[in-house]
Amino acid sequence: MRLINKSLPYKYITILIMTFLLALQVTSAVAGDYDNALKDVKGVKVVFNVSPGDPAFANIVFWAVRNTYQDEAVTTLPEKPQVAIVFHGPVVKLLSSDRSGFNEKNNAEIDKFQDTLKQMAKEGVKMEVCLYAAKVLGVNPATIMPEIDQVGNGFISVAGYQAQGFTVVTIP
Repeated sequence: MRLINKSLPYKYITILIMTFLLALQVTSAVAGDYDNALKDVKGVKVVFNVSPGDPAFANIVFWAVRNTYQDEAVTTLPEKPQVAIVFHGPVVKLLSSDRSGFNEKNNAEIDKFQDTLKQMAKEGVKMEVCLYAAKVLGVNPATIMPEIDQVGNGFISVAGYQAQGFTVVTIP
Protein backbone atom coordinates (compact mmCIF):
# COMPACT_ATOMS: atom_id res chain seq x y z
CA MET A 1 0.00 0.00 0.00
CA ARG A 2 1.30 3.43 -0.94
CA LEU A 3 1.29 6.10 1.74
CA ILE A 4 2.34 8.91 -0.57
CA ASN A 5 0.57 9.69 -3.79
CA LYS A 6 3.38 10.28 -6.31
CA SER A 7 1.12 12.52 -8.36
CA LEU A 8 1.19 15.12 -5.59
CA PRO A 9 4.33 17.25 -5.65
CA TYR A 10 6.66 16.75 -2.74
CA LYS A 11 6.30 20.35 -1.53
CA TYR A 12 2.51 19.94 -1.10
CA ILE A 13 2.99 16.79 0.94
CA THR A 14 5.56 18.59 3.07
CA ILE A 15 3.19 21.54 3.58
CA LEU A 16 0.37 19.17 4.50
CA ILE A 17 2.51 17.35 7.07
CA MET A 18 3.86 20.61 8.53
CA THR A 19 0.33 22.03 8.80
CA PHE A 20 -0.83 18.90 10.58
CA LEU A 21 2.08 19.04 13.04
CA LEU A 22 1.50 22.75 13.68
CA ALA A 23 -2.19 22.12 14.33
CA LEU A 24 -1.29 19.44 16.87
CA GLN A 25 1.10 21.81 18.59
CA VAL A 26 -1.43 24.66 18.76
CA THR A 27 -4.18 22.34 20.04
CA SER A 28 -2.01 20.98 22.81
CA ALA A 29 -0.80 24.47 23.70
CA VAL A 30 -4.36 25.76 24.00
CA ALA A 31 -5.45 22.77 26.07
CA GLY A 32 -2.43 23.21 28.33
CA ASP A 33 -3.00 26.93 28.96
CA TYR A 34 -5.35 26.29 31.86
CA ASP A 35 -4.07 22.99 33.26
CA ASN A 36 -3.67 24.47 36.75
CA ALA A 37 -6.73 26.73 36.81
CA LEU A 38 -9.17 24.15 35.42
CA LYS A 39 -7.73 21.09 37.17
CA ASP A 40 -10.66 18.96 38.40
CA VAL A 41 -13.17 21.66 37.32
CA LYS A 42 -16.43 20.24 35.96
CA GLY A 43 -17.86 23.54 34.74
CA VAL A 44 -17.62 27.30 35.05
CA LYS A 45 -20.28 29.37 36.85
CA VAL A 46 -19.47 33.08 36.79
CA VAL A 47 -21.31 36.33 37.46
CA PHE A 48 -19.77 39.52 36.12
CA ASN A 49 -20.44 42.51 38.37
CA VAL A 50 -20.22 45.46 35.93
CA SER A 51 -20.27 49.21 36.57
CA PRO A 52 -18.01 51.28 34.23
CA GLY A 53 -19.92 53.55 31.88
CA ASP A 54 -17.41 54.22 29.10
CA PRO A 55 -18.83 52.65 25.90
CA ALA A 56 -15.46 52.06 24.20
CA PHE A 57 -14.10 50.41 27.35
CA ALA A 58 -17.27 48.31 27.62
CA ASN A 59 -16.70 46.92 24.12
CA ILE A 60 -13.14 45.95 24.93
CA VAL A 61 -14.10 44.32 28.23
CA PHE A 62 -17.10 42.51 26.81
CA TRP A 63 -14.96 40.91 24.12
CA ALA A 64 -13.11 39.25 27.01
CA VAL A 65 -16.31 38.49 28.93
CA ARG A 66 -17.80 36.74 25.91
CA ASN A 67 -14.56 34.90 25.26
CA THR A 68 -14.70 33.54 28.82
CA TYR A 69 -17.61 31.23 28.06
CA GLN A 70 -16.76 30.66 24.38
CA ASP A 71 -13.15 29.56 24.95
CA GLU A 72 -12.50 25.93 24.04
CA ALA A 73 -10.96 25.32 27.45
CA VAL A 74 -14.34 26.16 29.01
CA THR A 75 -16.67 24.69 26.37
CA THR A 76 -14.97 21.29 26.56
CA LEU A 77 -15.55 20.94 30.30
CA PRO A 78 -18.16 18.30 31.23
CA GLU A 79 -20.75 20.90 32.32
CA LYS A 80 -22.03 23.75 30.15
CA PRO A 81 -20.79 27.17 31.33
CA GLN A 82 -23.28 29.30 33.27
CA VAL A 83 -22.82 33.03 32.92
CA ALA A 84 -24.67 35.96 34.45
CA ILE A 85 -24.04 39.68 34.28
CA VAL A 86 -25.31 42.25 36.77
CA PHE A 87 -25.13 45.89 35.68
CA HIS A 88 -25.09 48.77 38.15
CA GLY A 89 -23.49 52.18 38.24
CA PRO A 90 -22.76 54.28 35.14
CA VAL A 91 -22.96 51.30 32.75
CA VAL A 92 -26.74 51.39 33.21
CA LYS A 93 -26.84 54.39 30.84
CA LEU A 94 -25.35 52.19 28.09
CA LEU A 95 -28.32 49.81 28.33
CA SER A 96 -30.88 52.50 27.50
CA SER A 97 -32.35 53.67 24.21
CA ASP A 98 -32.07 57.22 25.61
CA ARG A 99 -28.77 58.59 24.34
CA SER A 100 -28.90 61.96 26.12
CA GLY A 101 -25.42 63.14 27.01
CA PHE A 102 -23.64 60.96 24.44
CA ASN A 103 -22.02 62.16 21.22
CA GLU A 104 -22.08 60.46 17.81
CA LYS A 105 -18.89 58.47 18.43
CA ASN A 106 -20.25 57.25 21.77
CA ASN A 107 -23.54 56.29 20.13
CA ALA A 108 -21.72 54.04 17.65
CA GLU A 109 -19.90 52.36 20.56
CA ILE A 110 -23.17 51.98 22.47
CA ASP A 111 -24.82 50.38 19.43
CA LYS A 112 -21.94 47.91 19.19
CA PHE A 113 -22.16 47.18 22.93
CA GLN A 114 -25.91 46.62 22.80
CA ASP A 115 -25.52 44.33 19.77
CA THR A 116 -23.00 42.26 21.75
CA LEU A 117 -25.41 42.03 24.67
CA LYS A 118 -28.25 40.92 22.38
CA GLN A 119 -26.04 38.17 21.00
CA MET A 120 -24.98 37.13 24.50
CA ALA A 121 -28.64 36.89 25.54
CA LYS A 122 -29.27 34.58 22.55
CA GLU A 123 -26.33 32.48 23.75
CA GLY A 124 -27.99 32.00 27.14
CA VAL A 125 -26.22 34.61 29.26
CA LYS A 126 -28.48 35.90 32.04
CA MET A 127 -28.38 39.67 32.43
CA GLU A 128 -29.82 41.91 35.14
CA VAL A 129 -29.82 45.65 35.66
CA CYS A 130 -30.07 47.36 39.02
CA LEU A 131 -33.11 49.65 39.10
CA TYR A 132 -31.67 51.53 42.07
CA ALA A 133 -28.74 52.56 39.85
CA ALA A 134 -31.14 53.41 37.02
CA LYS A 135 -33.12 55.67 39.36
CA VAL A 136 -30.01 57.41 40.75
CA LEU A 137 -28.68 57.96 37.21
CA GLY A 138 -32.00 59.15 35.80
CA VAL A 139 -32.48 56.21 33.43
CA ASN A 140 -36.11 55.42 32.68
CA PRO A 141 -36.61 51.65 33.14
CA ALA A 142 -38.89 51.62 30.06
CA THR A 143 -35.84 52.54 27.91
CA ILE A 144 -33.69 49.62 29.09
CA MET A 145 -33.02 46.80 26.61
CA PRO A 146 -35.69 44.09 26.85
CA GLU A 147 -33.02 41.36 26.93
CA ILE A 148 -31.99 42.52 30.39
CA ASP A 149 -34.04 41.62 33.46
CA GLN A 150 -34.73 44.48 35.85
CA VAL A 151 -34.06 43.94 39.55
CA GLY A 152 -34.50 46.32 42.47
CA ASN A 153 -30.95 45.99 43.82
CA GLY A 154 -28.11 44.53 41.77
CA PHE A 155 -26.06 43.77 44.87
CA ILE A 156 -28.72 41.30 46.00
CA SER A 157 -28.45 39.60 42.60
CA VAL A 158 -24.67 39.35 42.84
CA ALA A 159 -24.94 37.96 46.37
CA GLY A 160 -27.60 35.48 45.23
CA TYR A 161 -25.51 34.22 42.33
CA GLN A 162 -22.53 33.87 44.65
CA ALA A 163 -24.66 31.87 47.11
CA GLN A 164 -25.55 29.57 44.19
CA GLY A 165 -21.86 28.85 43.62
CA PHE A 166 -21.09 31.43 40.94
CA THR A 167 -17.68 33.05 41.06
CA VAL A 168 -17.90 36.85 41.14
CA VAL A 169 -15.74 38.81 38.71
CA THR A 170 -15.96 42.55 39.32
CA ILE A 171 -15.38 44.96 36.46
CA PRO A 172 -14.95 48.29 38.29
